[in-house]
This record gives sequence, C-alpha cells and structure tokens, in this order.
Amino acid sequence: MNFDYCTTFARNHPVCYVATMDGDQPRVRAFLLWFADTTGFYFHTVAHKNVIDQLSINPKAEVCFTAPPRPPDPVEMVRVTGRMVRVHDNSLIRKLIAERPFLLRMGITGPDDPNIAVLCIPHGEAKCWRMENFLLGSESASIPF
Repeated sequence: MNFDYCTTFARNHPVCYVATMDGDQPRVRAFLLWFADTTGFYFHTVAHKNVIDQLSINPKAEVCFTAPPRPPDPVEMVRVTGRMVRVHDNSLIRKLIAERPFLLRMGITGPDDPNIAVLCIPHGEAKCWRMENFLLGSESASIPF
C-alpha cells in the first residue's frame, strides 16, 4: 500500500468519520471528503460548528474511511492522522462552490462568505487495514505524507 492507494481509497469512499478532542472528551462526527491528492485530504463545513473551535484549540485529528463489506471481499479501512488546518484560499473556495453548488442553496453567498470553512490535513500518516489482518492490531505500516 502507498499514499496514492490511500487517496484513491478515500475518494472512492468519501463518507468518513472525523475524531477531534473537546477538552478531554473525544468527539466523532461524519464528514464528506471533498477531495484528496498529494497536497492532503480536504473537507468543508460551516465556520460556526463546534468542530472548528475544537480544531483551533487542538488541531490533531483522525479520519476513518471505510469500505462497506462486500463478501467475499474483506472489510477495509484507511485511517488518516495529522493536524487539520483551516485553509483560507478564495480560489479553492470558488472551486468548492463550483463543484458543490448546493452550498449556495444552503445560504453560502460566495468565496468571501465567512461561514464557509475549508479544512485540510496536509501532512500526517495513513494506515491501511483489512479484516484479514485483524490479529495484527497496530502493526499495520504507517504511510507518511
């Protein structure tokens, strides 16, 4: 497995779960991956969500992408760990709005709207796991990016 495999897997299974910390309490919520490439894993949300406050205090996050079981194929997942940062780039936000115009119907007014938040994990590590490796536990190889 390599980083390209991880980004392809994430793009093919974009519904994922993001874990952050709220003080000493873990918080997990579903996210929809926007895209993943050599520059990182990108997401979006609205700026007033608790996740933005949590990441501003502690930017460490872990994301889990999972392929649903399809017998006889084993369950497979990719976990991505790193610092999730907010990206302030109007050209990137314009691209987001062009690719996801439903954001305009939800009240986002454009790339200058302070309510839109683009998040990225630009560096970190990824781990691939398959059910057939169940007994290996944490021995899965890390893929730095």
